[in-house]
Amino acid sequence: MITPLFLFIAGLALLLLGADFLVRGATSIGLRLGITPLVAGLTIVAFGTSSPELAVGVDAAYRGLGDMAIGSAVGSNICNIALVLGAAALVRPINIQSQLVRLDIPVMIFCSLLLILVLMDGVISTFDGVVLVGGIAIYIFFSIYLARGEQKKIQDEFGEVVRDNLLAWWKEILLVVVGLGMLIFGGSMLVDTAVELARGFKIAPALIALTVIAVGTSLPELATAMLASYRRQGDIAIGNAVGSNIFNILAIVGISALVGPLHMGAIKWPDLAVMLAVSLILIPLVISRRQLERSEGVFLLVIYFLYMLVTVQKAGF
Repeated sequence: MITPLFLFIAGLALLLLGADFLVRGATSIGLRLGITPLVAGLTIVAFGTSSPELAVGVDAAYRGLGDMAIGSAVGSNICNIALVLGAAALVRPINIQSQLVRLDIPVMIFCSLLLILVLMDGVISTFDGVVLVGGIAIYIFFSIYLARGEQKKIQDEFGEVVRDNLLAWWKEILLVVVGLGMLIFGGSMLVDTAVELARGFKIAPALIALTVIAVGTSLPELATAMLASYRRQGDIAIGNAVGSNIFNILAIVGISALVGPLHMGAIKWPDLAVMLAVSLILIPLVISRRQLERSEGVFLLVIYFLYMLVTVQKAGF
């Protein structure tokens, strides 16, 4: 059991390092082509931090482990709100100023409802995948369109994070190629060892995806949110988590479904209900104070740890 666990950690490390390389290289290329830092942050960086979930989802779908692909996305979405934003709020209360972020929260809730809707028959078909991928294309288009009217203060916030990524052209290409390679290899290794660990513990691989893989692949979002919160860049903290959740459903699940139909399997309706519930919790931020207090961060963390406890007990530990 020690060897699979070591390989699991190694695969996760490759995923995270590969995602970092891909984000840095792709962001630099985007800036070189004239994309603004705000648009780069809303699209390239958001997609890049979700690339570990994509690597796991596509590989799992290719192997016929549809519930593992769904579990990775659902678990990551729960983690991004309850754990990531909860921890970030403990560092410093999070303020929301960007109109883009306030619009993205309802979009995230709509995407959560859409995922539940397409799973009503227990499977995400190829057609469903096309619909989801079409949705991410529309989302990116409108994000770019709306970003042009965002206030300068918000643009400067994202600029502080993104502009430092401008690199020499050969480094850009090298980082993208190496990053993609690490993502593909790391994703395959992670799925392999997750299946082996699941067999050893006599549980469904999807439960490992909902918990351990979800937390591991959400580490980029956790690091980004906590650092942004410390720097009083609340829009980046919220925007990265919410944007990643939208990408997870529309792009990750959608692309994975194009590889092969995704069956719910060990993913149950309560898991989807928790994903929707933690998304709805953010609504008061939109319509009231527009601030996530430390006490609310503690509440989110309690929800996450209770969910993890129930899920682990469900696995028979």
